[in-house]
Amino acid sequence: MPPFVFLKEVSMIKLKIGVVPVTAFQQNCALIWNEETNKGVVVDPGGDVDTILSAVEQAGIEVEYILLTHGHLDHVGGAMELKERLGVDIVGPHVDDKSICESVEETARNYGLGDTMKNCYPDRWLKEGETVSIGGANFDVYHCPGHAPGHVIFHSPEHKFAHVGDVLFRGSVGRTDLPGGNHDQLIASIKNKLLPLGDDVNFLCGHGPGGTLGEERRTNPFLQ
Repeated sequence: MPPFVFLKEVSMIKLKIGVVPVTAFQQNCALIWNEETNKGVVVDPGGDVDTILSAVEQAGIEVEYILLTHGHLDHVGGAMELKERLGVDIVGPHVDDKSICESVEETARNYGLGDTMKNCYPDRWLKEGETVSIGGANFDVYHCPGHAPGHVIFHSPEHKFAHVGDVLFRGSVGRTDLPGGNHDQLIASIKNKLLPLGDDVNFLCGHGPGGTLGEERRTNPFLQ
């Protein structure tokens, strides 16, 4: 598991983040929590629940709920098991991903993954304009379809940080060849919702290393 890192301290709330790559998809399951209260969330538990729980225990996190960016199996495949073992709710994504969340098992079998992932039934759907609290810090919710119809991202203006799931990657963007994907819609989500958040915003994505929105605006070939 990579070292935990602090988000930029620009408020009284000191957030910390850890990334736990899970499953063969090497999906970035994220732990985000308040260093002083140890309260936080698990974002996108795609599988390998024992590994995620070990990281939670190592960091001493009191998990308040599970947060989802979208419904693809590599991001939600372990959510129901983690919910049961922690006794917490699942929050997100947008309701437009309901059918995707509820067909995880079928999709997993099509990938030859057997019964390793479970259908996901969130306790609460999210919509644009809402906020979610992570360790006491408020994150704005933006609905950013294109990679998946119900994809949402989370942005903390105070910490100049965004969790963007599979909408944007360093030097690339989310794939749009899956059911419900739409390339033009994805690029519009990035240009109209992500980039206006500011060049100095650091982002974590669903796979691989993160970066800054400014660097992607200047150099990402898909955004030129």
